[in-house]
Amino acid sequence: MFYTFNMQKAIYPGSFDPMTNGHLDIVTRASKIFDHVTVAVLQNRSKRGTNLFEVEERVQIIRDATAHLPNVSVDSFQGLTAEYARDLHVKVIVRGLRAISDYESELQIAHLNRQLNRDLETVFIMAATRWSYVSSTMAKEIASYGGDILKLVPAASAKALKERYASANQAAT
Repeated sequence: MFYTFNMQKAIYPGSFDPMTNGHLDIVTRASKIFDHVTVAVLQNRSKRGTNLFEVEERVQIIRDATAHLPNVSVDSFQGLTAEYARDLHVKVIVRGLRAISDYESELQIAHLNRQLNRDLETVFIMAATRWSYVSSTMAKEIASYGGDILKLVPAASAKALKERYASANQAAT
């Protein structure tokens, strides 16, 4: 079976709490491969209450960060990624890999998605070396202490983090 990438759509699912420059790099590179990329913010039940930003806030941050990419849209979804892809008639999931430890879990997820939707393929894009150490968790930690995160996250994420931690610090005093 041969796959063509003519008018091919892809989804890039994740929690994006918040979007990092690594995420933005993967989206940008995917937008050069596929005709359309949907960044899909997952409303993850297992992380309910642990996310810093609500789904709507994450969607807006990503829209702001990707506004310069005309073939990228942002959406949110609940449930299984394989079903969401089927609903959108998308046959490709894009995932970023930073290290070998990411590969092990991403491989399992890719196999499960393929079991749930046999038409679905996962394409892995290696993180650029300069972003391989960046994670949303680390960006949030640095931001919580007032550290400079402008080299780690897009401006929209930096602004949202600064505002969130400023209001949290005011509430604590």
